[in-house]
Amino acid sequence: MTGMIDPFGRAVSYLRVSVTDRCDFRCVYCMAEDMTFLPKAEILSLEELDRLCSAFVRKGVKKLRLTGGEPLVRRNIMSLIRSLGRHLKTGDLEELTLTSNGSQLARFADELVDAGVRRINVSLDTLDADRFEAITRWGKLDKVLDGIDAARKAGLHVKINTVALKNFNEDELDRMIDYCGTNGFDMTLIETMPLGEIDQDRTDQYLPLSKVRERLEKAWTLTDIPFKTGGPARYTQVEETGQKLGFITPLTHNFCEGCNRVRLTCTGTLYMCLGQDDAADLRAPLRASEGDDLLESAIDEAIGRKPKGHDFVIERRGDAPALGRHMSVTGG
Repeated sequence: MTGMIDPFGRAVSYLRVSVTDRCDFRCVYCMAEDMTFLPKAEILSLEELDRLCSAFVRKGVKKLRLTGGEPLVRRNIMSLIRSLGRHLKTGDLEELTLTSNGSQLARFADELVDAGVRRINVSLDTLDADRFEAITRWGKLDKVLDGIDAARKAGLHVKINTVALKNFNEDELDRMIDYCGTNGFDMTLIETMPLGEIDQDRTDQYLPLSKVRERLEKAWTLTDIPFKTGGPARYTQVEETGQKLGFITPLTHNFCEGCNRVRLTCTGTLYMCLGQDDAADLRAPLRASEGDDLLESAIDEAIGRKPKGHDFVIERRGDAPALGRHMSVTGG
């Protein structure tokens, strides 16, 4: 087994895989309401996704996160998750996890635990039912909260991901922290990212987390801690609840220097950086041969092009997205 080292000496050990571009929500900062989804012929089969993920595990990936869209709306997705769980049993993979909107968790929580998943991230931006329906366009808050509760009861460690949005949920973040503290959930706050045309002006949504933290510290004692999950969040401990509160700040504080991850879409396109358009097609070498030599060569070539950092500066760009692709394509 050989590790993947990028041109800046960073070991790539974390792969995020978007298993579908489809979702049962239409969150306003992620998708347009009238989305055009990919034709089925372009989507990798579950067997192809397994083969691709397994190639990355052989090459040194230790953490694998399945995303979407919403990963649990993909037909028969549990067969892929159960299959990937074999790498946990051998010790080649240290963690198999997923990011979900929570809508399907009541149905799948126990199966996820049986497959080897131990923790999940759930995207939840508000605890107000009307606001929830407004921001997701189609979602029902009670269904998501039931799913989160089912995940907790199944033994999954739940982390809540909340996008901080100006004039939407900034007045609710204290309530979210309290909810997470009461239920034993860690929480991460995320700045909105300029990806994809979404029918709105992003500068209307943008809320710098530096200001959010200042506001939160009037009510909570936040102590910086060195905790890391392999992702880009900087963590604090909320002393009043004992839970962790993370901050992901692609706009106010670039987190590229320690980047250890790459992102694979459901079409087999590998993005070496969330904030750059450069990508590698892995579907062609995957389908060109039953062996994996061509595929592994393409992976090596792609890692050799991983850039030093991204370019998210929302004020300079105004309301235009930094990139044309939607967040749902790469799964965050």
